[in-house]
Amino acid sequence: MPYIRTRNSLYSETGRLQIGALSIDIGMPASNATIRVMPRGEDRVIEEMISDSSGQTPVINLPAPPVEFSLEPSEYRPYSEYDVSVSMEGYDEVYVEGVQILPETTSFQNVTLSPLTDYSEQAEVITIYDHTLWGDFPPKIPEADVKPMPPATGLVVLPEPVVPEFVIVHAGRPENASAPRHWVPFRDYIKNVASSEIYATWPEQTIKANVLAIISFTLNRVYTEWYRGKGYDFTITSSTAFDQAFSHGRNIFDEISTIVDEIFTTFITRPNIRQPLLTQYCDGRRVNCPTWMSQWGSKSLGDQGFTAIDILKRFYGSDVFLMQARKVAGVPSSYPGTPLQMGSIGQDVRTIQEQLNAVSNNFPAIPKLRVDGIFGEETRRAVETFQGIFKLAADGIVGFSTWYKLSHIYVSVTRMAELR
Repeated sequence: MPYIRTRNSLYSETGRLQIGALSIDIGMPASNATIRVMPRGEDRVIEEMISDSSGQTPVINLPAPPVEFSLEPSEYRPYSEYDVSVSMEGYDEVYVEGVQILPETTSFQNVTLSPLTDYSEQAEVITIYDHTLWGDFPPKIPEADVKPMPPATGLVVLPEPVVPEFVIVHAGRPENASAPRHWVPFRDYIKNVASSEIYATWPEQTIKANVLAIISFTLNRVYTEWYRGKGYDFTITSSTAFDQAFSHGRNIFDEISTIVDEIFTTFITRPNIRQPLLTQYCDGRRVNCPTWMSQWGSKSLGDQGFTAIDILKRFYGSDVFLMQARKVAGVPSSYPGTPLQMGSIGQDVRTIQEQLNAVSNNFPAIPKLRVDGIFGEETRRAVETFQGIFKLAADGIVGFSTWYKLSHIYVSVTRMAELR
């Protein structure tokens, strides 16, 4: 296919996009919503779709630049951009500007609709910021990677690193009191940052290394209560000068989402410290950071076959190692440690059957189950359907990723039921 020059980009390959429409909360799909996709900044509709009972559209193909543009720094933007509108009777319209499409990967764009009120004046507009490897962002202000811990009477209340249900993101510099705040589920926050900071076309081990660095940086902010200790009431900022890039409402890439779901409780640390390491990083081309991870450098090591931990040791020191946060706050019960699958029996199976039945009230594509504690064919089919809806590997097995995703969605749908 010949190159097509559009707004300084060359579109010769194809990426994929799927849109999910939610009503108020992740636990409530918006079926029969009208979704339109347009080239960035144009009114010309190139796709129009209706969401299904799970609030989702089919996966569509869209033109994207050559994959080579994202594998080395390039003068051309390595992703194409599209605008998306989502509308449904009785709800405010949402308009997303600048959905990013990389070649050879799938982008997921979720949109949450709010009920129409007498005060609604116009569509909500969400603008996705440039990717940090392409746009112009301030470099990180260096900090110590291990924070001095305050005395026992200080603000730190966590006896060990814990994965929180939510992080509170301050969308601006810390001192900007007018910046909006976003309550973001922890995994969604990590996926957002990773999709903003690295390219999903990179080697799997490179993506994994960068995700681990993003998790560790975030958990350091959580564990040390860094901003609360300075008198602020948020967890982290979206400013790259202080923290990590976060673009409210942005699309997430499939490869990044899958890896985050697999390792979101894993962090990087060093011997004889209790806290997650403040794993700072930079792009390594426009900004150099000899003692931090270079994002482009991690990509080069991934190309050479280095594993994620070996990549991290190259940048943060040979003594770094991985640990698991011992609990996940805000979910009904912790992962039992062994995958649940055909033939499994017991209380853990009963738990997932009860949760699947509750989720199916809002997502009717999931079949109702008899709650008997026996993992049979019906339970396997229900698990597979759940996995397909929420972008997990549809293997019919309840492993680590599926257990915690199901717990999160269960909490959301039961919360919505209480509000009705």
